[in-house]
Amino acid sequence: MDTPATRLNEKGATLAPSDFAVLADFRYQLRRFALNSETEAQAHGLAPQQHQALVVIKAQPTAPTVTELSERLCIKSHSAAELVNRLVQMGMLERRADPNDGRRALLYLTPNAERTLEALSAAHLSQLQNIRPLLMGMLEKFDR
Repeated sequence: MDTPATRLNEKGATLAPSDFAVLADFRYQLRRFALNSETEAQAHGLAPQQHQALVVIKAQPTAPTVTELSERLCIKSHSAAELVNRLVQMGMLERRADPNDGRRALLYLTPNAERTLEALSAAHLSQLQNIRPLLMGMLEKFDR
């Protein structure tokens, strides 16, 4: 079967023009989602990276550290520490000493952050549901 993946695995193979069209459409839809997310976050008083930090913290099974947050955001630890400081000042995060290691602080969302994140996430999930058929159709083109 001649799919983009098999063409890429063949020595000297190139992508077909239709492959670039699918990639371009996929990147366009991702960017539209990201722009909508940024706009929604800003409407709730958050910078996009602040919103992403809250999502990461909420998604973790246990309260993360600044180091763990930096890894999930793909940023340096000192940048994550500054981000956390701003979120603490905004009343969105609390730092609590790790009961297993008092040198570390664990990050917890405040009730205000929970409410804000709930509103933002509902809007994002709705948007994802709306573009799901389009994204699925694009991904299926790579199976052909």
